[in-house]
Amino acid sequence: MRSFPVALVSCAFLASTLSFAQTPAMPHLEKRGTTTQLIVDGKPYFMLAGELHNSSSSSLEYMKPIWPQMAAMHLNTVLTPVSWELVEPTEGHYDFALVDGLIAQAREQHEHIVFLWLAAWKNGMSGYPPVWVKQDTKRFPRVVINGAEVNILSTFAPATRDADSRAFAALMQHIKEVDAEQHTVLMVQVENEVGILGAARDHSAIADKEFAAEVPAELMKYLVAHRETLDPEFRALWEENGSKSSGTWTQIFGDADRAEELFMAWHYATYVHAVAAKGKEAYALPLFVNTWLGGGSSKPGNYPSGGPQPRVTDVWKAARSLQKGPSLDMYTPDLYASDFAGWTAKYHRDGNPLFLPETNGGEPGAENIFYATGEHAALGFSPFAIDSLPERDKPGTEAMTASYAAIAEIVPTLLEVQGSGLDQHGHAKTHGFLLDKSNSSVDFKMGEYIVHVSLDEIFGNHAEKGFGLLVQTGPEEFLGAGKGYRVSFTPLAQGDKQVGIASIDEGHFVDGAWLAGRRLNGDENDQGSYFRFDPRALHIEKVKLYRFE
Repeated sequence: MRSFPVALVSCAFLASTLSFAQTPAMPHLEKRGTTTQLIVDGKPYFMLAGELHNSSSSSLEYMKPIWPQMAAMHLNTVLTPVSWELVEPTEGHYDFALVDGLIAQAREQHEHIVFLWLAAWKNGMSGYPPVWVKQDTKRFPRVVINGAEVNILSTFAPATRDADSRAFAALMQHIKEVDAEQHTVLMVQVENEVGILGAARDHSAIADKEFAAEVPAELMKYLVAHRETLDPEFRALWEENGSKSSGTWTQIFGDADRAEELFMAWHYATYVHAVAAKGKEAYALPLFVNTWLGGGSSKPGNYPSGGPQPRVTDVWKAARSLQKGPSLDMYTPDLYASDFAGWTAKYHRDGNPLFLPETNGGEPGAENIFYATGEHAALGFSPFAIDSLPERDKPGTEAMTASYAAIAEIVPTLLEVQGSGLDQHGHAKTHGFLLDKSNSSVDFKMGEYIVHVSLDEIFGNHAEKGFGLLVQTGPEEFLGAGKGYRVSFTPLAQGDKQVGIASIDEGHFVDGAWLAGRRLNGDENDQGSYFRFDPRALHIEKVKLYRFE
């Protein structure tokens, strides 16, 4: 066990600082075209990722056989917890042996890491702080629900925020010391699924006092300045209560659970932004916060109240203004809900890039990754409990492995095209889709064409579901991947020449170069009518079109 006092500046840090300016730029988010991309060693990078079980990475010995399994599934990035209790077991002294070991193990398998900082909160509760925090309820007070303290650290305690911030800054500083050149660590998640479970808000004495006070001016300024781009549900609540520019939480947002949720969102946001800002000062990797989703008629408190749900994300953005420097870079959903398309759209908005740090794996994940990458230019896709998927779901493992292998082949082309911006008509050059009997087709515009995608059908055989993505790689050329769907093209301009299929080639990318396989004609393209991806197996194909009178 290595123990470092807070003020210690190591020789390793000095050495890494001197060489840092000569190394490639650290991982960062960059706007390219209309898309935000993760840039690693100067190139766009897509995280074919998976998140470990909460406790897996607490033991390096336990992790040894897991890393090769992840590599075999075509993962290039692993999301792994690192907890406050293991990093700072004694106040002011840090143990980074586990962090160093995980980074070393990842490098052996040519994997990258996204660390998940489990500190004051994890899944709305406070199970991961050190014992010296847990046992001191006066210095580090708890949330009060129904007159009793519960196992949730209070956001209204500066001592908790400051202790959390110091530990997080120490972690980020150490990552810089050991990884500033190799860039094994790509991003860090700050806390995990924050919010209050069991009630819409904290009912401690200080929380009651703050709730009765006026809404902070910074939030009101944000609402007024961003009225037109606010989340529709949030804006409607504000307008239903008179669109006031000042007043208490209930005066502005009503006397209901929603006002209490917004109140907690402000205080969780100010806390987490403060922690993130201290981490950024030490090492400015991309930082994000994740969300246990509510939705529907579910009331705040049934899910963690105050976390960055779509309807309160604007509150989190407003709280960012309290920091003088950079803090959180994005807000992300832990997405297990059935409406994958709807939820992804709610998070990929108003400049917020889409990243799925925690989602379904198996066959649903094998399908959803195509939609996330093709339709929303996601930064990455990460099913939860990826380390146990092989033993509990063999078909799901095979499906995920096949999808990850296909995405790995096409992702250089996909990222290049997405980073080039919209086409001359203002159309996206990539699209993803999820099809089933209730949503059997979708149309969109690409280049000079209206593209019609539908469930595959030939000789009376109907696909039950389909998924995939399309990339326009030239004026008359498209790359596709997926299965269970077919594509037809019609001219964008009425009266224009008709469209024919010149060729369809099945193939693969090998070291970035296209290697054509079968020429798909006759039955495989329904006698020249469709660009087809039959439902029996996942395909990567290229089509070339021609025009005729």
